[in-house]
Formats: sequence, C-alpha cells, structure tokens
Amino acid sequence: MSEAPILEVNDLSMVFGGLHAVDNVTLKINKGEIVALIGPNGAGKTTFFNCVTGVYVPTHGEIKITTPDGNQSVLNGLKPNIINEKGLARTFQNIRLFSNMTVLENVMIGRHQSLKSGILSSVLRTKKNRIEEQKVIEDSYEILKKIGLEMFVNEVASNLPYGAQRRLEIARAMATNPFLLLLDEPAAGMNPQETNELVFLIQKLRKEEDISILLIEHDMSLVMTLSERIYVVDYGKMIAEGSPLEIKNNKDVIKAYLGEDIDA
Repeated sequence: MSEAPILEVNDLSMVFGGLHAVDNVTLKINKGEIVALIGPNGAGKTTFFNCVTGVYVPTHGEIKITTPDGNQSVLNGLKPNIINEKGLARTFQNIRLFSNMTVLENVMIGRHQSLKSGILSSVLRTKKNRIEEQKVIEDSYEILKKIGLEMFVNEVASNLPYGAQRRLEIARAMATNPFLLLLDEPAAGMNPQETNELVFLIQKLRKEEDISILLIEHDMSLVMTLSERIYVVDYGKMIAEGSPLEIKNNKDVIKAYLGEDIDA
C-alpha cells in the first residue's frame, strides 16, 4: 500500500465577502517532495498558505495531514501554534525577524516550543530549566550551521545581508522541527548568487533533514529547477497541475501567468 500524502487539501475555498480568494482548490504533497504553487499576483497563493497554517479558517473544504508516525489530523479551525506543533512551519513574503535580537536568539525563539519545563521552572531557574535552555542554545547553533549562518551567530538580525535574513527565516522555521516546510516567495528580492545559494539550501534540507517543501515563488528558473510537481492557480482557481515540463508547455498557464516559454 502506498503512503498517504503528508498534506491533502480537498475543495478548499476562502471567501471574503463576495470574493473567492481561493476557489475549490485541491492539492496534495507526498513525503519527500518539493512542490511549487505558482500564479499571478492576487491569484490566492498566500491566502491558501494562510488557510493551511491556521491564519484563516477556510470557508469550505478540508485540510488533512499525515505525520511521519502515521497519525492523521484535520487542520481546519486549529490555531497556528497548534498546527506548527503538529509539524508544519512556514516563512512569509515579508521578512518577519525579530530585528533587534541576535541571529541565535531568533532561532532560539522557534526552538522554545520544545521546552517541557513550565513557567514556574523558568521563573525559578530550576536545574531542569537550565539544562533545557542550554539544549535550546546548542540545538539552535546546530541549525545555524546547517543553514550556513553560524558566522553571524551573535550578530543583530537587522545587520545581516538581505539574503542571509531570508535564510534566517528558514532557520527559525526549521527550529520547530517540521516535516513540511511552506516557503512563501523565499527568493523575493534576492540577487542571482543569493538565489543559487537558496536553491542549494532547499535541496540540502530536503535530502539531509528528510523534509518536504511547498513553495510559492515567482522566479520560474528556481521553480523549474527545484520542483517535482507544480500547481498553478489563477483568480483563486486551480488551472493546471503537472511536472515542470508539462507546466512549461501548458497553454493555459502561459496565457494566465508565464506569458511566454521559459528556459528551464
């Protein structure tokens, strides 16, 4: 029997007033895949992410996950922190770092959800709490090494180069130990060298961390390089699904979004 998809979204709709921002979208991600969700600006991509991660409660449809241990959960109506604890993490279009905190502290914030000691232990600084805090520091540093940011460990986040800030957001998301990582335009604003480094990083995370990735991205060269499968939305509706080659040659996609053929 084949494994169940780790993410299965069926007939998802999100209606604001009379506007169908997401209109009966169905999507699935299998374990180990890198999947892209593309479409013109305003097509509903980030709204879809917001529904999956609990920012919005969808008007209609079902969002279901299957965790690595085989447990299934319906995410509809769950708060973002609960969904994150179940193994989904995301980044945002606009960088949302704690700009006045250090690089290490930004990752530690993501790691703190793993703490088992309660508020009283934290206030009293018990031995258990001190041990856990030290583990958070060590784990956070290891994550920075994997992302390639260990040289900035004590640097204030706002002082990082733009591409490094983008990677720090990914590091903070990885600190929550997800099995599915959702990246919302991770290459936005990056120069070609930074984009190439991002491609290498995403491929490395998928291989070394046994993680699956769903990404929204406008950089078609990056999408075609990274993705096994691509979904395309336009005006909230799914208009195509397929391999990079199939999407590249799909007339509806070219008309709605790409405008012309792309060099893969």
